[in-house]
Amino acid sequence: MKWFNVGKIVNTHGIQGEVRVISRTDFPEERYKKGNTLYIFGNSNEEYKEVEVVAHRKHKNFDLLKFKGFEKIEDVEQFKDSVLKVKEDQLGSLPEGEYYFHEIIGCTVVLADQQEIGVIKEILTPGANDVWVVKAKGGKEILIPYIEDIVLSVNVQEKKVIIQPMEGLLE
Repeated sequence: MKWFNVGKIVNTHGIQGEVRVISRTDFPEERYKKGNTLYIFGNSNEEYKEVEVVAHRKHKNFDLLKFKGFEKIEDVEQFKDSVLKVKEDQLGSLPEGEYYFHEIIGCTVVLADQQEIGVIKEILTPGANDVWVVKAKGGKEILIPYIEDIVLSVNVQEKKVIIQPMEGLLE
């Protein structure tokens, strides 16, 4: 079974059983909505605890979550430094032209003439558009902005991305 990281529990919040989460999902409203199931993975990354979200709110740069059956701070202290995950079948479908990070990471980047550039190893989200970090054949990292003028096509089944770089991008 495939699991996908949606956040990390960094601390407790207050005394009513809330946890403070650094979110790793583009869909916090969906992932953390009341009634949704999440899975808490501890340090072993093998054992997990299934929990149901009963409350979600934003506080500063954190998402605060409360789980069913965990009413006091003592109940949730055990979850500090744990990771929140969802199962693959909990991922929703995305509109055309949008992709989950795990679908893009590992794709081979080629030019329109099929010349291979490298493999996408990371995705940065600095602002207006995502930036794909490509490990080139010589070990150099190339930053490819995910914009229409550069990314011509994405085929996640074949793990292949075709680009038309603007001048200076590959230098």
